[in-house]
Amino acid sequence: MTFENAVGLVLAAALIVFLIVALVFPERF
Repeated sequence: MTFENAVGLVLAAALIVFLIVALVFPERF
């Protein structure tokens, strides 16, 4: 796995987690 590929996976995972948190806790945003 290349460095760029790893960074892309981390960013995608962080975005998915952020979206789930925004859906579960809408009053925080």
